[in-house]
Amino acid sequence: MSAGPSFNPIFAGLGTTIFSVMSALALENGAINLGQGFPDEDGPVSVREAAAQALRTGPNQYPPTRGMGALRAAIAAHAKRFHGFDFDPDREVLVTSGATEALACCIYGLASAGREVVVIEPAYDSYRPIAQSAGAEVRRVVLEPPEFELRRESLAAVVGPRTAAVLVNTPLNPAGRVFRRAELEVLAEVVRPSGAAVIADEVYEHLTFDGVPHLSPLAIPGLEDRVLRVGSAGKMFSLTGWKVGWVTGPAALVEVAAKAHQFLTFTTSPALQLGIAYGLENEMGFTLGLRDALQAKRDFLASALTELGFELMPCEGTYFLTASIRTLSAESDRDFCLRLVKEAKVALVPLSPFFETATPDHLVRFAFCKRQEVLAEAITRLQRYLQKRKV
Repeated sequence: MSAGPSFNPIFAGLGTTIFSVMSALALENGAINLGQGFPDEDGPVSVREAAAQALRTGPNQYPPTRGMGALRAAIAAHAKRFHGFDFDPDREVLVTSGATEALACCIYGLASAGREVVVIEPAYDSYRPIAQSAGAEVRRVVLEPPEFELRRESLAAVVGPRTAAVLVNTPLNPAGRVFRRAELEVLAEVVRPSGAAVIADEVYEHLTFDGVPHLSPLAIPGLEDRVLRVGSAGKMFSLTGWKVGWVTGPAALVEVAAKAHQFLTFTTSPALQLGIAYGLENEMGFTLGLRDALQAKRDFLASALTELGFELMPCEGTYFLTASIRTLSAESDRDFCLRLVKEAKVALVPLSPFFETATPDHLVRFAFCKRQEVLAEAITRLQRYLQKRKV
């Protein structure tokens, strides 16, 4: 008998993502889903109409692999307006099929066997398997709650001559941290002598709260020639299903990311690209208003969860609020979430899957990018459930 097919161990060994698990359990149990981070309301009608018009009138054939000129120009203009960066739309902008593909393009373009990729944990779960599938070894920097502060000694311990790239997510999902200038200057001081690049996952760049400014690593002296920035139209315009993202940065780095991109998705729907170009040019007021609306929802949820006995971590940005369950339960975060979705009918996400090892295992993530009435009903269910358990 002939042997069966073999599999890539990086992917064959992976389980279903915790987001999919909790979302499936939410549906199965009729639970409110505060686990997966997508808005429950679509973005501006005008952006959707622009895409629909482009779909009707065309073009509907392959657009340029680097992205349609109108969108690349709009991305460059956006970067100039909000960050002061001067990007050449033809050489320093790449359109991708979502930010996750953008991350893959950057990682595949930079990492290889014998090299290392540094991941800062808690980390978005795609970073590690993409880096490993490129043949790279993953080194980790673990941020400690509740501050989740990036410290020099932790970073310096893992960055060296074999480092191909350091992945930095600011604002940070799931912890809600926005890295400050001092932390990014430490990043520059450690990375610069190593020759490594920085992949800056900035998909929540506009979703920061309480006046805390977003600062890109590309703006830090010493990093000007070695940062690839990843952006997301889905996060800006509450159109996560469109999967339109981009990479910006120095031409030499964007060039190698573009070479990876041509063998991944090659290109992205022209109609959706034109819709997002319209949005960047005409609907940034929606995005800035979204920030204010999300801050109000964060405050509502934070106040209610505190009254219920959760111990909250600071939240400076993103869609997510992190809380300790230790005042409520001695369970692991995963067991707590599995119980809650079935018994309280509210789905959360444990934080331990955002770490290579399940430490810490007492934190859970609430997504507050939902309608106010959905958040209120979730609180009512939690209150009813927790009160019942005390009786």
